[in-house]
Amino acid sequence: MPKTRILIGLGVMAYAGAGLFLSDKAEEKFGLVPTEKDKEELQKALPKVTTVEKGNR
Repeated sequence: MPKTRILIGLGVMAYAGAGLFLSDKAEEKFGLVPTEKDKEELQKALPKVTTVEKGNR
């Protein structure tokens, strides 16, 4: 039973790795590569996180 779990786990990881690799190739083939303008707009849309010092009361 543990051998089966390992084989299934390795199969899922291989499938996911292949998907990540092939999705980049598919994006290039279909012309869906982001432009610099798209990257700049994404940076503007991301929320900014700032830290605030906790004051003593």
